[in-house]
Amino acid sequence: MKTWSDDNPKAALMERKRAAIVDAARQLFLATGYAQTSMDRVAEKAEVAITTVYRHFKNKDDLFSAVMQMACETVSPELLAAGNDADSATVFPWFTKPPQTALPLAGIDYLTRLFDLQQMDLYRVVTRDASDFPELGRRYRSETVERRNRLFVEYLNHWKRSEGWQIRNPGHAAEAFAALLRATLFEDAIHGGKLPTPKVIALQAKHAASCLLVLLGSSCL
Repeated sequence: MKTWSDDNPKAALMERKRAAIVDAARQLFLATGYAQTSMDRVAEKAEVAITTVYRHFKNKDDLFSAVMQMACETVSPELLAAGNDADSATVFPWFTKPPQTALPLAGIDYLTRLFDLQQMDLYRVVTRDASDFPELGRRYRSETVERRNRLFVEYLNHWKRSEGWQIRNPGHAAEAFAALLRATLFEDAIHGGKLPTPKVIALQAKHAASCLLVLLGSSCL
């Protein structure tokens, strides 16, 4: 993506155009899917020239990546910052708490973001079109799944010595926690359209945290 210095008089205008392009692309991706969305249609909906679209984004993959990043920012602006060497302890209050307290809170945080309607819609787009566009699935994983996992791996590495955990693969441990959190709830939401209530999310997070603590204590992760 082309960038402009803050003192460039065109900077503000270009940023507004970029935001309009990303928002138009988001609406089209969600309405018609990845395959049916063209850069020309995005330009038309954003009311900019096609050359302006390509000035900001190399191709449709690059544009979809920006849409996913915007979705993360909409749910949590701090999540992107945490992925870029921000102090996670100041961004996520649970990060400094001991595992018995932190893990249920981290679970609630994860599930609340997961079941955001915009996130769910993007997931459906990726699931529908990733078989024809493999890069779409890879980008989705990089922008959402791996970003969240990195945060939790950071937490595990921070606490493993004091807790006496023998973690062979922190990345697998992060995936295991996500699987425990998503169990049943995610399938119900994706296929049945039934979003969990905050109470259900809290109970699920508590149960998943308890299971993960047992797994961590057994040194099987």
